[in-house]
Amino acid sequence: MSIAARLAEVTAALPPGVTLVAISKTQPPEAIREAYRAGQRHFGENYAQEWRAKAEALADLPDLVWHFVGGLQTNKARLLAGRVQWVHTVDRIELARELSRRTAAAGAALKVLLEVNVGGEAQKSGCAPAEVAALAATVRGLPGLSLEGLMCIPPPEADPRPHFRALRALRDELGLRELSMGMSADWRVAVAEGATLVRLGTAIFGARPPRRDGEGDGGPTAP
Repeated sequence: MSIAARLAEVTAALPPGVTLVAISKTQPPEAIREAYRAGQRHFGENYAQEWRAKAEALADLPDLVWHFVGGLQTNKARLLAGRVQWVHTVDRIELARELSRRTAAAGAALKVLLEVNVGGEAQKSGCAPAEVAALAATVRGLPGLSLEGLMCIPPPEADPRPHFRALRALRDELGLRELSMGMSADWRVAVAEGATLVRLGTAIFGARPPRRDGEGDGGPTAP
C-alpha cells in the first residue's frame, strides 16, 4: 500500500479536531515529500540532528509543520529553536528553561507539551504525574513557550485505556487543550479517550528503515 493510500485510510477514520502527526523518523525526505503531496502537513521527528538534515532538505515546503517527539537533551535545544513548531517531550524544568531561552532569542514561539510517565516506568522519560502541576506552572511563566497540553506513551504490554484516561484527567485539571497520545498500535483507543494529536509512523510509512547516523538523542518515546 502506498503512503498516500495509508494516509487516506487513517484520515478517514479521524474525527474532527484530531491532528495526525506523521512520525517520519529514519524515513528519507522523499517519503515525507510523498506524504506532503498527499496532503499531510504535520510531521514528527525523534532525533535532533536527523530532523535538522531533513528540515534543510525540505526547506522548499513552506507550510510543513515540525513536531519534535523524542527525548531531548538540553544541549540539543539550540538545534530546534525557531525552526520546530511543537515539542511534545518537555519533562523537566531545565529543558523548559533552555527551550525558552533559545526560542526567545530567536524571536520565535514554541508550542510545548509536558511528557508524563503515566506508567511509572524507570526506563522511560517523562515527569511523574504528581510533578506535572509544578512543571506546568513553571512553563507557563517562561517567555517564548506556549503550554498546550500533555503527552504520554503507556507501557507497551498494558491496556492503554486507563493510562489515556489518567492523562486526560490531568489535562482537565490543568485547564489545557491538547492530548498527544496514541501511536500506530493504539491510536483508535487513544482517539476514543480524547486524543487531540495522534503520532503514527508505521501506519503511514510502512516498515521503518534502520537508522544510519548513530545519534543517540531520542530516548524511548518513539512511536
